[in-house]
Amino acid sequence: MKRYVIDTNLFFNMEAKMGLGDSTAQIMQTMTAALHAAHLKGEIEILFPPSIVEEIRSFFDNPQEKDLVLLLGAITIKSPNAHTLQLSSDIMHQLIKEYRERAFRGMKVAEEELITTAQMFMGKEALAQKEFQMTIGKHVSKLRDRFRNATRTGTIDSVADFELIILALEQNAQLISTDEGVLTWGRKMGVNEMDPVSFGTMLQAYL
Repeated sequence: MKRYVIDTNLFFNMEAKMGLGDSTAQIMQTMTAALHAAHLKGEIEILFPPSIVEEIRSFFDNPQEKDLVLLLGAITIKSPNAHTLQLSSDIMHQLIKEYRERAFRGMKVAEEELITTAQMFMGKEALAQKEFQMTIGKHVSKLRDRFRNATRTGTIDSVADFELIILALEQNAQLISTDEGVLTWGRKMGVNEMDPVSFGTMLQAYL
């Protein structure tokens, strides 16, 4: 039986182009139907770490939503055994070095935006509270976007990201994601992977 570990973004990133639908609801329904059919043949198993399950649940107001219940009934929820899986010291060295560099880039972004904002108000009279909030709000949004890109884009930045990779390694499963950081670090750690288009094509064969 082949095992696959899939990321949350497959349900919400329409650019994955899996051919399973044009909306999150449609993708979830189509994938669920295909997974139930595949289970009957005993050919594939889909694994989710608990952190990914919680991410998916967070998008539903009702935990008993039919689409959610059916999906979770078609997959295996499994925690990776992080205590027994060993990673090389070189991987941890790279990860720590990258986080340190990203923290520095984030600090520089904050400094640049602070200076730009201060310069904008130089020589001006105090603004009314509402006008001030509207003016500063644009700079706060820009700072958030730049800071996020400097510190988070292209790396693993959550427990869920890390558990996806570790579970795929532990189970010798294929990792499927559209997240650049998950794929980059998965490759560094030697994980097997499948691109979303091929995964979607494989599932379509079960429908």
